Amino acid sequence: MNRPSEQSPVGGLRARLHTIIFEADTPAGKAFDLALLGAIVLSVGAVMLESVAQVRTRFGHALHVAEWAFTLLFAGEYVLRLVAVRRPLDYARSFFGIVDLMALLPSFLSVLLPGAQTLLVVRVLRLLRVFRILKLGHLLGQAEVLLTALRASRPKITVFLGTVLTIDIIMGAVMYMVEGEENGFDNIPRSMYWAIVTMTTVGFGDITPKTVYGQLIASVLMVMGYGIIAVPTGIVSVELAAATRQRPDTQACPGCGTQGHDLDARFCKRCGTALDWKGP
Repeated sequence: MNRPSEQSPVGGLRARLHTIIFEADTPAGKAFDLALLGAIVLSVGAVMLESVAQVRTRFGHALHVAEWAFTLLFAGEYVLRLVAVRRPLDYARSFFGIVDLMALLPSFLSVLLPGAQTLLVVRVLRLLRVFRILKLGHLLGQAEVLLTALRASRPKITVFLGTVLTIDIIMGAVMYMVEGEENGFDNIPRSMYWAIVTMTTVGFGDITPKTVYGQLIASVLMVMGYGIIAVPTGIVSVELAAATRQRPDTQACPGCGTQGHDLDARFCKRCGTALDWKGP
């Protein structure tokens, strides 16, 4: 049975907000997540429609108003998330906290920099709101499993990428020596670019070996590329299987909002807050 913190009574306002906003296994939490999901879909739809010239000409003002309405709605939701956790700064620095903030910034930056062409690129960041969908039920658990597998694979992937880069440097230098400037391999960096393109089996064809020895080296590098591509897939697959067996919990930490704790965890793995905390 969960025991409340001595700092606050059971059923405090912040505890109720935390249950509604962060937990998806209660009727109120499910209703909040479904409403948020709908708002995200409509917001992304408005952004997509605004990019169509004919639609923007006829409904540009309405889409602009809707855009700001959604921005204010998400801003209010972001403030409520900070209020609902015991350590707001920890949540603000978490992955979803940063995503929530980045989803708001383009609209406010457009006020300071009206008409700036670069903001058309920054507006794409609003589509990151869709990742809030991952906070819903079983999808959240699967997202946490994937993140756990990627974190566990990081050392092996780092070594793998270092090995591939070393091969590309060596093969680039060899091809620069074999082919030379007259065949398009006019420097080692450009030859490295060719080696990377060849090893990844992309094959743009903008630089191709002309000599027999160069073509032989290219053939070896292409065959090697097929084997190398399978290495990171196998590494992540093994870690993904191990992470799936761990079955992380979907309960959100009352302190910082972190999710994906072990089923028997009593304290948050990120900030140390008791997972049964019920304070305001």
